[in-house]
Amino acid sequence: MKISYNWLKQFIKIDWKSDETAALLTDLGLEVEIVEKYQSVKGGLEGIVVGHVLTCEQHPNADRLKVTTVDLGDGIPVQIVCGASNVAAGQKVPVATIGTTLYDKNGDPFVIKKGKIRDQESHGMICAEDELGLGTSHEGIMILDAALKPGTSVAKVFKIENDEIFEIGLTPNRADAMSHLGTARDLRAGLIQSGMNLELITPSVSNFRVDKRTLKIDVSIKDAKLSPRYCGVTISGITIKASPEWLQNRLKSIGLNPKNNIIDVTNYVLHELGQPLHAFDASKINGKIVVKTLPTGTKFTTLDDIERTLHEEDLMICDDKGPLCIAGVFGGKNSGVTENTTNIFLESAYFNPVSIRKTAKRHTLSTDASFRFERGVDPTITEYALKRAALLIQEVAGGEITSDIIDIYPKKIADFPVFLNFAKTSKLIGQELPKEIIKKILASLDIKVNSVTDAGLGLTVPAYRVDVQREVDVIEEILRVYGYNNINFTKKLNATVSNSARTEDYKVQNIIGTQLNSLGFHEMMANSLTSPEYVELSELLQKEHNVMMLNPLSSDLSAMRQSLLFSGLEAVSYNINRKNSDLKLFEFGKSYHNFSTGYEEQKHLTLFVTGNRTSESWTSPEKATDFFLFKGYIEATLSRLGICKTKNEPVKSDVFAEGIAIAVGDEIVVEFGTIKKTILKHFDVKQEVFFADFNWSLVLKLLSNKIKFTDIPKYPEVRRDLALLLDENIAFDSIYKIARQSEKSLLKNINLFDVYQGKNLPEGKKSYAVSFTIQDSTKTLTDEQIDKVMTKLQKNFIAELGASLR
Repeated sequence: MKISYNWLKQFIKIDWKSDETAALLTDLGLEVEIVEKYQSVKGGLEGIVVGHVLTCEQHPNADRLKVTTVDLGDGIPVQIVCGASNVAAGQKVPVATIGTTLYDKNGDPFVIKKGKIRDQESHGMICAEDELGLGTSHEGIMILDAALKPGTSVAKVFKIENDEIFEIGLTPNRADAMSHLGTARDLRAGLIQSGMNLELITPSVSNFRVDKRTLKIDVSIKDAKLSPRYCGVTISGITIKASPEWLQNRLKSIGLNPKNNIIDVTNYVLHELGQPLHAFDASKINGKIVVKTLPTGTKFTTLDDIERTLHEEDLMICDDKGPLCIAGVFGGKNSGVTENTTNIFLESAYFNPVSIRKTAKRHTLSTDASFRFERGVDPTITEYALKRAALLIQEVAGGEITSDIIDIYPKKIADFPVFLNFAKTSKLIGQELPKEIIKKILASLDIKVNSVTDAGLGLTVPAYRVDVQREVDVIEEILRVYGYNNINFTKKLNATVSNSARTEDYKVQNIIGTQLNSLGFHEMMANSLTSPEYVELSELLQKEHNVMMLNPLSSDLSAMRQSLLFSGLEAVSYNINRKNSDLKLFEFGKSYHNFSTGYEEQKHLTLFVTGNRTSESWTSPEKATDFFLFKGYIEATLSRLGICKTKNEPVKSDVFAEGIAIAVGDEIVVEFGTIKKTILKHFDVKQEVFFADFNWSLVLKLLSNKIKFTDIPKYPEVRRDLALLLDENIAFDSIYKIARQSEKSLLKNINLFDVYQGKNLPEGKKSYAVSFTIQDSTKTLTDEQIDKVMTKLQKNFIAELGASLR
């Protein structure tokens, strides 16, 4: 939020420097993030003075140039070469003196220097209005009032405004401070606490009166819950034109572009008082104003020329023929003020904050009006703001007030009663504040003290303070005005050391994160909100298990993710599309499920690897990441976790083209492998991607188990490897099942440690490198026993899978 210091001073007369005021506002909770200087004309016309052209002669070496002598007020005329056709002796003109900085049409600065133009010295520059930033004309130099004295600063002539703008990081709860009036209220409270009892000056509306009663527009409210208060008045005979300079400068200083005098006034009052207003062209209103909702599916075109489909809960401003405006959010195309407008209906209202927020989100609209309505504006100033705007419109656009003010306010929004307990106040603040100071602070915040007892105060909080409805809220108000820095604190330091297990989740995450980082991985954090359509990429995920958002920001962010794979692939795709194709990523995150038994969250660790393992250099060529390397990362992670008694199983997830599952007992710890090309194609990824999904909840469970020790087997295990040439459609799962069925007692482990498909292999074939671990716990195996097992395995692979040894 931007606050103009000059504008703020209209509410409270303060002569502090901007940095002092900014510091006080920050202490009060309105954090001033930056203070910027603003000038209504860039550069502030510094160095530009009024010059009197004494002589004007033709340049001896150029037909289009004139040589002038100009009096700049110091009694020493200077020579200036000028190319303007309208320069003449006797004129008063703006002159940029030597050393002055001007700005070109692109805003780039340039400095006026002494120089020669066609052999004639020039000591300055006689300026046109566009060269000074005072207009767009470049037809000739500016001719100033003949009564002006030479040497007078042109900045004074044109009343250049110099201002300082506070950029305030406003927290969402401070709806009361979303205006210059609201900021001034807080500033006054802080000044009172500092010993400066200054008056809060509000704009007077005592001159408001009805000139004629010739244009009455009736108003009907169909739902008082959605529109608790609605005010309106008609103004006739206005002239649409550009706003005066003072109004344009106020809006420009806070980053708003002036439109016309009517719109500018409504924006001005919005930022002055915090009350949104809307002006309708009265000639486009058929019959009376009706505030109501419309059936779902009703079409409505807004000011931005977009046709929107309304929802049955959208509050609309309508006439007898149809909708005119989305209440509190955005105006309609066919009811707004145009250059031909002569009569207007001016609206000032208080709308239900929840209703406005839902409508704004539903239509992805965020306006200055909706920003304030959805947080809660002051319901007590609705009529006052209307009168203020009407008077300003008469000032800048003419016209007459042609109706009484309509004020429909069936049920007054009540102030909040709160009881403040002194003991609890001291306990929360950590220091006992004098009761008189507490009362003084409350009075400066417009909080009324209704009753006083030894125990505490009975208070009434104004309705515009929607964030102060509980006792603790009042205590917070007292504390921020009193000053957090003014609270004493003890010099004694108390500290406790908590005993936490070594298997705390965050500790284990740090250990594994550090290891993965040392292996070249980067941690990522993807959005837990995702597209509900992603579940269609895997048969194991069901659409009915999606956890859907009640009020999604968009359809692509309307469901909680059931898998970390797809959000990870979005990151992979994003990087590849930006020429970063060698990736190692990991993420600790949760998946979310709506099962028939209830909602469930599952913790995961996922790894993504794609591209080259080493970058190309003069010492070594590029080398792509392969399955064997990725498997090494998985095993290193398990080893670091101390999970070593594992077994390999066929992967169950259908997102893998090739993969392995590693289990402990009957539970899968991690599944990893290469992602199917059909899934990669959905994310526009054309290179191979390796993916691993750790069941992190199981990992933590395994780490929490007590360590059990068993004797090292007395008899050695034997490993034999087979390189099997298979049809490309055969999965490791088939090999695993056949091996287990072939030998149930001696075969301890089956491991796929390499997959190859490509050069030097027949078309349609691939190579699996599989290791088999054989062991007898009662004796040492003989060569005959080992060969018998391997021969049996080989025969079964040949018979059932058509395999051959490479």
